[in-house]
Amino acid sequence: MYRFYDQHVLPLAIDFVCGLPSFEQGRKQLIPQASGRVLEIGMGTGRNLPFYRADQLESLHGIDPGLHPKAERRAKEAGIDVTLIPLSAERIPAQDASFDCVVSTYTLCTIPDAHAALKEVHRVLAPGGRLLFLEHGLAPDPSVSKWQNRITPYWRPLAGGCHLNRHLPSLIESAGFTLTDLEQGYQSGPRLLSYVFCGTALKV
Repeated sequence: MYRFYDQHVLPLAIDFVCGLPSFEQGRKQLIPQASGRVLEIGMGTGRNLPFYRADQLESLHGIDPGLHPKAERRAKEAGIDVTLIPLSAERIPAQDASFDCVVSTYTLCTIPDAHAALKEVHRVLAPGGRLLFLEHGLAPDPSVSKWQNRITPYWRPLAGGCHLNRHLPSLIESAGFTLTDLEQGYQSGPRLLSYVFCGTALKV
């Protein structure tokens, strides 16, 4: 029963939620900044694909242990050639300095070892390479973060491993990145789920 839920129900539910206007607006602002040799971690159903600028891409790779057939379909619709890799970002099958840009949207909350994944992202980025991120996580308000910490153990199994209480800027910096741009705040929706970090981190 749980396997059916994880493989068939959950991906479609996440795809629906991540297609809501508040989510799409962030993608429209972030994804067109990607250029050169690009890796997207957590590609999933390919929600970001319509927002890439094909003329700025030298190559695009998408990695996710739960890649969905929708990703391939959306790549064709966007006219973008994508190399899809059904693996987790904790071990990226690429040599050091293989990419100029890595994209992560609403992904780092679900990866079991987010620090290991970010260290891998740092490794495969070329010097001066950029991590573009759009993630939800720990809110600064104690009245919200208290409940995020309480609910996360129960929420995680129902939401594909999603942690509500990760402070993404700290995680990114701990992997060796320098934050060069950061916007944060609540989006529309339940405050437990809607505190968002959006920005750019640099491998120096």
